[in-house]
Amino acid sequence: MPKIAVFIDAGNLWNTYKVLGKLLDFSSFHQFFSQQFKGEIFRIFYYVAHPREGTRSKEDIDKLHKFFTYLKRGLHFEVVKKPLKIIHIRDNEGELIYDQNTGKAQSIEKGNFDVEIAIDAIRYSTEFDIAIFLTGDSDFLPLITFLRQQKTPKKVYVFSSEGCISHELRTGTDGYFDIATFPEIHGKELKRKKKI
Repeated sequence: MPKIAVFIDAGNLWNTYKVLGKLLDFSSFHQFFSQQFKGEIFRIFYYVAHPREGTRSKEDIDKLHKFFTYLKRGLHFEVVKKPLKIIHIRDNEGELIYDQNTGKAQSIEKGNFDVEIAIDAIRYSTEFDIAIFLTGDSDFLPLITFLRQQKTPKKVYVFSSEGCISHELRTGTDGYFDIATFPEIHGKELKRKKKI
């Protein structure tokens, strides 16, 4: 029976949630992927960047950490996390750009796990036969190509959604699956916070 490794790019998956209008039911993943690919789950990796303390309400931060604990202890996912990086926006001369209303330097938050996902996929490549990526990011194509060209080639599949999947991943894998067509892994409706 083939061994299956699942790599979830949580940041990229957010775009799929917005397209679906739903979250995913992670509790269904072990059974779903085992049945879909007729194999045994080696590991499900979940890569997520989380807000730094003080950038969100304590309640929101606590909810996130409870969710990560649920994934790790309740569902036995391998949760790989790090704080979101805060990047200050600068003009062409390299000077900080300030918000006129607040007087604070403008910034964006970024969390990128391309390197961590690639390292884990290569580190554990002797432990699995099938790799499944939940992402639409074309940056993963070199990794996917590498896995498919090993002495013992891996089968590699991508799950994403229309509008979120790059052409490179759609055509450069052993198969692309649209998450929208699998209601058995859909979860609760996506609730958007009202802007104040």
